Amino acid sequence: MTNGRGLVSIWFFIGVLLFAYGILILSSGVYQYYNPPIHDVVLGNLHAGVWWGAFLLVLGAFYTYQFFPRRNK
Repeated sequence: MTNGRGLVSIWFFIGVLLFAYGILILSSGVYQYYNPPIHDVVLGNLHAGVWWGAFLLVLGAFYTYQFFPRRNK
């Protein structure tokens, strides 16, 4: 795994996972925004899926960019 290049930080993989989860949750929240469920949910007007997905997307992008394995450090 090292082969002269060094180790890849675990935070890079966590950032990629957060980014992927953010895409999934945000897309689900946007879908539910335009196609609301038949039965209303308590506090459904806050659209938590959109906010939470956007938060995870931004956080994942930050971690992925910050800990991206660079050739020259």
